[in-house]
Amino acid sequence: MAQNWTAWIAGAMRMDEATWERHANPWSAWTRLPILPAIVVVLLLRDTLGVATWVLLMLPIIWVWLNPRAFSPPATLDAWVSRAVMGEKLWVERDRRPIPQAHAAMAQGLSLLQAPALVPLVWGIWAKDAPLALTATALVIAIKFWFLDRMVWLYDTRAATEDDAR
Repeated sequence: MAQNWTAWIAGAMRMDEATWERHANPWSAWTRLPILPAIVVVLLLRDTLGVATWVLLMLPIIWVWLNPRAFSPPATLDAWVSRAVMGEKLWVERDRRPIPQAHAAMAQGLSLLQAPALVPLVWGIWAKDAPLALTATALVIAIKFWFLDRMVWLYDTRAATEDDAR
């Protein structure tokens, strides 16, 4: 089976076992939340910021890579967001460790649902239409939270059938 795009991204991010464990720290997961809004705001203000736009864009982009490595592993995986991250790890590894079809269908559907939300987001940024861009950003984030909720469901399902879902 061809490698899935999420596995390709995880590979590019060098997400090994230790990195996934650290990323399951709630601080890691929650401090990723402002990345998309920060990028959108910087791009909306590009005329005002001028050359500083490039520097301000690099900060959240660097944080994308640094973030999963910046925190220690959590003591437990009891937090909702910790289980979401570990469920996402299971989703990424689905070619090596198959997941139930119901979980795969839901995750694929939510991933596809995000695509149409990206159209007004990109248009809003290009047209410098802040209300449109920020509303689309909120929609993308809402769909991401729904996806993460389904990753908790995947993790909890796997944990119930295995001694250690990690």
